[in-house]
Amino acid sequence: MSEFEQLHPSLQYHVVNTLGWSTLRPTQLAAIAPIHAGTHCLLLAPTAGGKTEAAAIPILSRMLVEAWPGTSVLYVCPIKALLNNLEPRLSHYAGLVGRRVEVWHGDISQSRKNRALKDAPDILLTTPESVEAMLISARVDRPAWFGNVQAVIVDELHAFAGDDRGWHLRSVLHRLDQYLERPLQRIGLSATVSNPSELLAWLAPIGSRSVVGSASVSTDADVTIDHVGSLENAATVIARLHRGEKRLVFCDSRSSAEQLSSMLRTHSIRTFVSHASLSLSERRQAEAAFSEERDCVIVATSTLELGIDVGDLDRVVQIDSPSSVSSFLQRMGRTGRRTGGRRNCLFLTTNDNAFLLALGVTQKWSEAWVEAAVPPAEPWHIVAQQALVLSLERGELPTRELVDLLHGSFPELHIGDIEVLVEHLVAQQFLDRSEGVVRVGPQTESDYARGHYRDLLASFSGSQLLTGRHGAAEVGYIDPTVLTGERDERLLLLAGRSWRVTDVDWSKRIVWLEPAAGGGKARWMGGARSLGREVCQGIRTVLANGASSTVALSRRARTALETLAEEIPMSSGTNFVMSRSDGAPAQTWTFAGTRANRTLARQASIGNAKIRFDALSVQAPIAALPATLPERIDLTGDEIAAFHEAIKFADCVPRELLSRTIVARNFEVR
Repeated sequence: MSEFEQLHPSLQYHVVNTLGWSTLRPTQLAAIAPIHAGTHCLLLAPTAGGKTEAAAIPILSRMLVEAWPGTSVLYVCPIKALLNNLEPRLSHYAGLVGRRVEVWHGDISQSRKNRALKDAPDILLTTPESVEAMLISARVDRPAWFGNVQAVIVDELHAFAGDDRGWHLRSVLHRLDQYLERPLQRIGLSATVSNPSELLAWLAPIGSRSVVGSASVSTDADVTIDHVGSLENAATVIARLHRGEKRLVFCDSRSSAEQLSSMLRTHSIRTFVSHASLSLSERRQAEAAFSEERDCVIVATSTLELGIDVGDLDRVVQIDSPSSVSSFLQRMGRTGRRTGGRRNCLFLTTNDNAFLLALGVTQKWSEAWVEAAVPPAEPWHIVAQQALVLSLERGELPTRELVDLLHGSFPELHIGDIEVLVEHLVAQQFLDRSEGVVRVGPQTESDYARGHYRDLLASFSGSQLLTGRHGAAEVGYIDPTVLTGERDERLLLLAGRSWRVTDVDWSKRIVWLEPAAGGGKARWMGGARSLGREVCQGIRTVLANGASSTVALSRRARTALETLAEEIPMSSGTNFVMSRSDGAPAQTWTFAGTRANRTLARQASIGNAKIRFDALSVQAPIAALPATLPERIDLTGDEIAAFHEAIKFADCVPRELLSRTIVARNFEVR
């Protein structure tokens, strides 16, 4: 029996006769047997490589063969826009065989959710935070709602695994297992990563596993770097190039996306903007442009590098550079989908640092290298958050049972440390305990009870944004810092348009807006990016040897590279290179990455003034830097306080465990 013939006969019929496919792609065929067998799988393919179908078609086949009742499949995505984008396609596939799909996330109305609860869909498209909300909701009959779930499909697994949302997701899946006769089958979908077996073992620590597809990096693409020097110049280049084509432009901040969108509109370019701080209606307008528009520019942040179908896209333009090869591959993979098409990406860098980063990222790509997907170490704040939501979910439970459940969610962590954490939560009244049974404590109620514990459900912190409204229409969300200062007139950029602030209702957190002729600021607070050692070494390679022949440099870029290669001293015989100080503070170029340089700067600062650093260099002479990285780091109280604000639920973690989290994620030891 061939792989295709293993599918349920109804699916075989509809694939050939309704969908009109003569066969399935190799990865899709290879996924059928392990998914039918209930094996945990990681399905790998490039962007637009058919990973969704590779998971959905075999899982629908198994659903039919085994007659799964109720909601039997969860399809989990990192962003709501991806869920919205997938819903029509998955509904079509499921509908062919009499099955239904429903979407459940924060933008879905309560009435629609209530209908789903009364008439359960077969496949639920959702986020980890929405599953968490269901697990603690009094309106959801958890055993009935989750008791029939057989499998979970995790889209963009590498994106989850790369930050704390991955730990949160995996713990939620372990908690779902408690309502089932047998553990969930876990199916991950991922773009190219260098450690697929390890990634799958992390997603599914127990049970048989199978990696399906290739993890190799293709360097077959048209990649050009231009050093334009400013965002205004970038807008001019975009306006002049590729008229009549659909262009997706990536910016690495919401502020630059807003500014660029406004500039492009002054060039009479039909422009749409997409980022996380826009209202639902604005985001849907941009999403519609992906499939319906032709001659336009879509300006987006990193949210659109994930698997959203942007239709028949012609070009990807990158303002400055992403910080990883993985992100670059995701973004470039939006192109080249037409038969005979070729992937492409044009970098327009606005400053020297961004130019160097673009050189480093493309150098590593030209070497067919990509990062491993590695979950952040020592996730103690997520363990604390899960302890609190478990107590909400269960109402109350014995301390021993709580510890065992947490250890099941985080088997990599020592159970003794989990016991220390739980005792800390009790001591600080985040948990209340009597006769060995714990429940939500008064401190948790004080800190997190607002809005049905909404802030407790997400593993990440969001700034307290204000809602911008024009009449009855919601435009988007505004960082309050942009409203500070004394000015007669406040002008903002939001959704790529200029607005005048007419009033601010701080009690309701609403900013009232009216359209303005032009001008305005866009600003949102965000964390600084961290660069890895490998990309920094890629920068060093280009400075020493020139750019790879795989990457084209514009005339301006070649001139900029020659200038920077003269300014930054290079030596092939040592890892550290001393720059000329010329009266300025001495600078040692290490090309070692953010974490290593932070560690070197810290060691050199002990007993001295604080030393500045970035991913490429430390502002100190070689003689002042330690010869090697330390074996361990003991943070001071002030150092812990400096990182405290960036770690959600840090108050719930004992000092020793919090220090371990900070060191593991921000410093480098031997």
